[in-house]
Amino acid sequence: MIKTLQKKFVVSSMIAISVLIMILLGAINIANIFLVENETKRTMDMLYENEGGAGVAPNMSEKAPPDRPFDFGYRDKFMSASFFIVRFDSKNEIVYTDTSRMPSVSESDTKEFAQTIKSQGDVQGSINGIRYMVRQSPVHAGTTMIFLDTTVEKIMCLQVLLLSLGIGIAGWLLMLALVILLSKRAIKPIAENIEKQKQFVTNAGHEIKTPLAIILSNTEAMELYMGENKWSKNIREQTKRLAGLTQNLLTLAKMDETNSANMSEFSLSDLMRDSINSFNELISSKNISLSMDIQPNVSLKGDREQIRQLISILTDNAVKYTDENGEIYVKLSSKDKKIKFQIKNTCSTVPAVPPDKLFDRFYRADESRTQKSGGYGIGLSVAQSIVTANKGKIYASYEKDNIISFSVEF
Repeated sequence: MIKTLQKKFVVSSMIAISVLIMILLGAINIANIFLVENETKRTMDMLYENEGGAGVAPNMSEKAPPDRPFDFGYRDKFMSASFFIVRFDSKNEIVYTDTSRMPSVSESDTKEFAQTIKSQGDVQGSINGIRYMVRQSPVHAGTTMIFLDTTVEKIMCLQVLLLSLGIGIAGWLLMLALVILLSKRAIKPIAENIEKQKQFVTNAGHEIKTPLAIILSNTEAMELYMGENKWSKNIREQTKRLAGLTQNLLTLAKMDETNSANMSEFSLSDLMRDSINSFNELISSKNISLSMDIQPNVSLKGDREQIRQLISILTDNAVKYTDENGEIYVKLSSKDKKIKFQIKNTCSTVPAVPPDKLFDRFYRADESRTQKSGGYGIGLSVAQSIVTANKGKIYASYEKDNIISFSVEF
């Protein structure tokens, strides 16, 4: 129980931390991409403004344009940019190309790019990884195409992405180590409270067993001398009931404490058939129709005695809550190394709560909490603990308005 609680604490904490790290990394990279994109646009605008002297850097004395008073790297950007320019006349004929700032692109490729873009009618975009912009020439009749190589910017974005991922992973691992170290301290008060509750149940259970045995033996002795009467009968029945409840509480406390099983391989088909057949007399007394579909030779690796108790709990639960002349259906099957058995029973009406509520300790379908059925309200909790200890899963579901189904998978 404590390890499960600690595991849930670590998982919940790391999910929250992971979401936070993902949001931070996403925000950082989106902001970086936005800044690089904005800087690329500004560079292309600068190249367009100097298109009249394409390939020639601004004069040393030239200052940044008035609309960019803080662009102190204006000349540096122009000098470091890798670009080429294509100019069209008013008849859409290429009259000028300049590839001096990007010699890796031949003049024929330059013209091919320009013609392709011209035929598409785009004013901006990317071709072969090169950004382009088409605008009316500021000093000549016709249009000008500015092509800018953004390889460096892409590499920078990738570097920021990889660096942020590396820092994020390192931070995540560091937080995982811290959460694991601090988890024991964080759940210590809860763990101590749970341990005290378990110890109380165990101690109280053992203390109650002795007086119950004395009461039962004295009642039986009294009946030998005075004969059985309705009062002695009630005392004996309620004493046995309380003894059974105490035993179930001790079993549940033990399951919560150890949460382990003595694993061995056995025939689940034979065990189910034998366990359910032991209820034949009780089933017949209520005129219940029992249908069994048990696949032969189904083997399970688990705790045989715990699984026997599990089958008995589910069968006993089905018999108790099945009306006179009702039906119980039992099925066992194995497919793709997965074992599933199901116990369904009819009832007057299904409980008006979610099926998972049935596994709550001391929950009863009848809110009046009468003892008509003879149950204790913790049988299904014990069944759930047994399934968990044997590394399985148990589900409850409602079929129609009068059928309750319990399914166990291993």
